[in-house]
Formats: sequence, C-alpha cells, structure tokens
Amino acid sequence: MGLVGLHHVTLNVDDVDACVKFYSEVLGLGVRSDRPNFSFRGAWLDAGGQQVHLVEGRPPENLGQHFALAFSDLSAIVARLREKGYEVTEPVASGTSLQAFVIDPAGNRVELHQPGALPTGPN
Repeated sequence: MGLVGLHHVTLNVDDVDACVKFYSEVLGLGVRSDRPNFSFRGAWLDAGGQQVHLVEGRPPENLGQHFALAFSDLSAIVARLREKGYEVTEPVASGTSLQAFVIDPAGNRVELHQPGALPTGPN
C-alpha cells in the first residue's frame, strides 16, 4: 500500500457550462466523456495526469484556498487570459518557479504555475 499521487480536485461551481468553457477553451484542459450520470450536474476534466472535477453547487468563500495548474510557459497563458478579459496577477517568483493567480467564472482561485522557470543559483 502506498500513495501514488493526486487523482483529482473537485470544485463547486455555480455555472458548469461557463466553467467548462474556461477550463477547456481558455486553460486547455480536456473534457472527459467518462463521468458517471450522477444526480447533479458537473464535468470531469483532464489536467495532465490528474483531473479537475466540476460539481454544480455553491462555491465556497474565497479565503485564499486554491489549487495550482502547471504550465510550461506562464507568460503565454497570462497573456491569453488577459486577451480574453480575465484579470491575472503579475507573475512572481516562488523559489525557482513563477506563479500568478486568476479567478474562475465561479469565483474559485486558480494558481498558474511554471515550475523551474528561474535559475537555482550560481553554478
């Protein structure tokens, strides 16, 4: 028995369609077709080797909680979001990585993360 990784994160969203569009068309997650027919609306999305599950419900109050999506080019995704009218924080250093934040259409905070974007120090 042993932990093998993170399988999925579930987000409450008040508009499933708007959030599916945001995560798939803007951020590039893939929409999965294998979501069971639950008694509530939602969607399952591919995020690399993990998943984001959207569940129709009242989003929680934003108290700083968030999850991070990793990108190979943070400046490109920040520019794309801004072109589409989303407010995105300026990318800042976090260790050897860069991070920025955006709020999804339901009010959930999403970190946009580029691992290893900065040098580790003198060689």
